[in-house]
Amino acid sequence: MSELDGAFTSLGNVGAILDLSGRSMKPMSAGSNALASSQVVSKTALVNILTALVVFLSAAAGIQIASAAADSAKPVRIVAFGDSLTSGYGLRQSQAFPVQLQKELRARGHNVVVSNAGVAGDTTAAGLARFDWSIGDDVDAVILELGANDALRGIDPKVTRENLRKILDLLNKRGIPVLLTGMRSPANWGDTYSDDFDAIFPDLAKEHALVFYPFFLEGVVLNAKLNQKDGMHPNSKGVAEIVRQITPSVEELIARVEARRTTPKS
Repeated sequence: MSELDGAFTSLGNVGAILDLSGRSMKPMSAGSNALASSQVVSKTALVNILTALVVFLSAAAGIQIASAAADSAKPVRIVAFGDSLTSGYGLRQSQAFPVQLQKELRARGHNVVVSNAGVAGDTTAAGLARFDWSIGDDVDAVILELGANDALRGIDPKVTRENLRKILDLLNKRGIPVLLTGMRSPANWGDTYSDDFDAIFPDLAKEHALVFYPFFLEGVVLNAKLNQKDGMHPNSKGVAEIVRQITPSVEELIARVEARRTTPKS
């Protein structure tokens, strides 16, 4: 027997029906009784539908809350994607930028894993070529530090700009938040080259609405106490200074990841 049939059966012998205020009504004729019964059944069905809808929405909300809670418990996986400045050229791995950055972020209470995807000598072209195997499927965010070797080799800034734009387009397609770190050209290439090269990074940061750190070597470049003997690569203390200065920008990057995790998926 259907729910509707059952409702009619239970109401078949009722001679009087209570109205919404609870007052008893006079006995009705057969036609009036059938009409009233139909109205009660309609109200009952509506209540059942609304109850089922509330249960469904509550369950859906519970699933979303559980999913959000599970996401918040996962570490934020950051890839430091760069050249020798990222890889830790001339240093023990424990002194490299990704390791020191991870240590600092965890000390600040962030549940993060910072992976080292730096390759000494890489230009922007080399970084683009190895993008697919450097940026895994589980990556939440990327710190992009490339361009120093382009400047050292005098590569046309137009080429550097286009390579970086292609990398950023690939990251954007995957919905991965990016912290772009800027670089400056050495003065020996002349003002025109320096102006064209230096403008690449703020331009791309604005174009792609990225978290932007203007100069990766801020506070370290040309400081003999913070650099190795080659005068180009930071020593352990130099890396620590880079980490100290860039950390607020990395925290902004982490905030973007966490905001994405808490946004309901459509």
